[in-house]
Amino acid sequence: MDTRHMRYFVALAETLHFGHAAGRVNMSQPPFSRQIAAIEKRLGAKLVERNSRNVALTPAGQHFLADCRAVLEGFDAACRDVQLVASGMKGELKLGFMMHAAHSVIPALVRLYSEARPDVRLILEERIPTDIEEMLTEGRLDAAVTFGGSAAPHLRTLLLARDRLCLIVPAGHRLADGEMIGPQSLAGEKLIAAPATVAPTLRSAIGTYCAGGGVIPNFVFEPRLQHTIIRLVQEGLGVALIPQSLCSDLAEGVVARMLEDAPEFDVVLCAPRAGRNPAVPQLFELAGRAGSS
Repeated sequence: MDTRHMRYFVALAETLHFGHAAGRVNMSQPPFSRQIAAIEKRLGAKLVERNSRNVALTPAGQHFLADCRAVLEGFDAACRDVQLVASGMKGELKLGFMMHAAHSVIPALVRLYSEARPDVRLILEERIPTDIEEMLTEGRLDAAVTFGGSAAPHLRTLLLARDRLCLIVPAGHRLADGEMIGPQSLAGEKLIAAPATVAPTLRSAIGTYCAGGGVIPNFVFEPRLQHTIIRLVQEGLGVALIPQSLCSDLAEGVVARMLEDAPEFDVVLCAPRAGRNPAVPQLFELAGRAGSS
């Protein structure tokens, strides 16, 4: 027996008429009647009582009808689900992002995608930039929001936004007031920054900016996370150049200053070109549509 036989029986049980039931499943009545008889023989139980005028379900038939409906409902749902997953309408998507993107593009992107694809479960992974590239390559992330500039040919990228460096200093610091800050103003300052092994794009931008003013940067602390950097600045342990997107939510006692000719860097959505998750193309489509509006 298979689901086809169950549908035959359900058609008969719902119409209680062999001719009508046969028509529902696109069969003539004689072969349909033989199919019902074969089902009863296979089960070893009488499912219907019939005479020249009436058809009625036996107690066994009533029970079998309920079970058939449950099986067919589950089977049909499974067929619908696999089609939805294959089309990217259902399933899950593992999205990585660097911490400062949570202060800029991630909230809007997550809301937009969740509204468009409510049956796709977004699994959000906050990671440092170098971890993101590794996880994309290994297939542990389906897509990610990170710094642009990677020459990796296996990654597809879409520009989401441009960010720039901003200086943060403790309140009361000599650079907390006054004109826009140039690179020469950083001479002699204790700098706090993530190491190049964690955020190479940021570290390179900081080094290039200092070099433009003839300043050799003096890195005194190199924590991995930008929030830690902000806290160390709050404690008066140095100054830092961080993404401007983080400057809207600074700790008390930390002052943000704009930089003269501040270096800019791209924030991109990226995913492996050979990725197999059908939910990813819709993420790119929605992100691109939002960026062009």
